[in-house]
Amino acid sequence: MSVSSALRVPLRRATPSTAVLLTIAGLLVAIAVFAPLLATHSPNTVDMTAVSQNPSAAHWLGTDALGRDIYSRLLYGARISLLGPALIIAGATFGGVAVALACAWHGGWLDRVVSRINDILFAFPGLLLAVLAVAVFGTGLTAPVVALAIAYLPYMARIIRGVALRERRLPYVVALEATGMSAWRINLRHLLPNLAPFIVAQATAALGSALMDLAAVSFLGLGVQPPTADWGLMVSDGESSLLAGAPGQSLMAGALIVLTVVVFNLLGDTMIASAHREGLR
Repeated sequence: MSVSSALRVPLRRATPSTAVLLTIAGLLVAIAVFAPLLATHSPNTVDMTAVSQNPSAAHWLGTDALGRDIYSRLLYGARISLLGPALIIAGATFGGVAVALACAWHGGWLDRVVSRINDILFAFPGLLLAVLAVAVFGTGLTAPVVALAIAYLPYMARIIRGVALRERRLPYVVALEATGMSAWRINLRHLLPNLAPFIVAQATAALGSALMDLAAVSFLGLGVQPPTADWGLMVSDGESSLLAGAPGQSLMAGALIVLTVVVFNLLGDTMIASAHREGLR
């Protein structure tokens, strides 16, 4: 089942509020994709003659402490701010689904061992794991993304495992086993497609949390480094201007983080509820 097909089931009876959430999410993604076309200035161009200016015709949202256009930096910042969480959830979902299906299918000692490993991983906050990864491998996007993907994997695995166990016990799976169909074919051609709506919904809900964690890493200065535009980094960079009476950069970048987190959390919750109502048939 394709992602578009998986989305169709939980959103089959989409409400007006869900349509609004989808529209906002689509606009955020479009902003990231078309940032070069929408930006009015280069995001990294320093202009010391236009430091900390208020919004104007030349700079729609003003400038930061280095004279860089805030509007353009917000647009370009959407790229890393959305790409990073998407990579985190993609990795966590891929690993989590594989682990969940293996545990649901085989059960026994494998399920018990994996459950204990997941319990250990639950004890490590994702942000702490990201900080440790940066300490070992250095700053940048790669280390925190990989660390947070590992941190999110047990959550995805445990949630999907519960649904997979229920699907595993259904009569059609027993019938397929009786016909001699291999476990690989049953999981890939039947179990996984039937679980796809719930997987997509859960991944959507987790995307907001991943964005918040990655923004926190950038805020601490451990993620992408200046002059790269990133919302979390922009909140941190705007602290000096905030104290000087120019709160635009920090407030606007922070508002975009909050908006994106809320949109994806609400959208994910709606999709999860719809998937449960559909019964994952």
